[in-house]
Amino acid sequence: MKRHGLNRLPDRQRKRSIATIRYEKQVPGHHVQVDVKFLDFKTEEGRKIRYFQYTAIDDATRIRALKIYERHTQQNAIDFVDYVTAKFPFRINTVRTDNGHEFQAKFHWHLEDAGIRHAYIKPRTPRLNGKVERSHGTDQREFYQLLTYKDDVDLHAKLAEWEAFYNFTGLMAAWAGKHRTSV
Repeated sequence: MKRHGLNRLPDRQRKRSIATIRYEKQVPGHHVQVDVKFLDFKTEEGRKIRYFQYTAIDDATRIRALKIYERHTQQNAIDFVDYVTAKFPFRINTVRTDNGHEFQAKFHWHLEDAGIRHAYIKPRTPRLNGKVERSHGTDQREFYQLLTYKDDVDLHAKLAEWEAFYNFTGLMAAWAGKHRTSV
């Protein structure tokens, strides 16, 4: 097929490559990406339990805030963003989210009333919130995969430990590796 030129799609069917523009804000709090990770666990009896990890990550510093909720609602999203604004040591200018139901009108106007701009990403483009999406992958590989869930596990305490480790140990090691100087 290659010899006869039949190994390629016709021009009208070829996929165009999407140019990726990487960006990083220089000012902490300028952009904070917020998203929700769905967590499914099984009890010892085999019953499925679902929790929701709300995650915020600052674009400039990569500092994260994590919190687990039992329900997936706008009120929990509002509670989470209030938690983030109290936790981050800088003022938040813009929060970027997907178009999920938890980030709709009530959440949007809560941010606007707090003086924080709310920006939605385009539908079906999770790469526009790539830092928070990538951090969810890190959570899955380095935290949840190693966690054996039992009803007596304090998920909130374990997640707080993981958040502190990620923010203060993991980020410092990454920064040191990035700014290594040769002697």
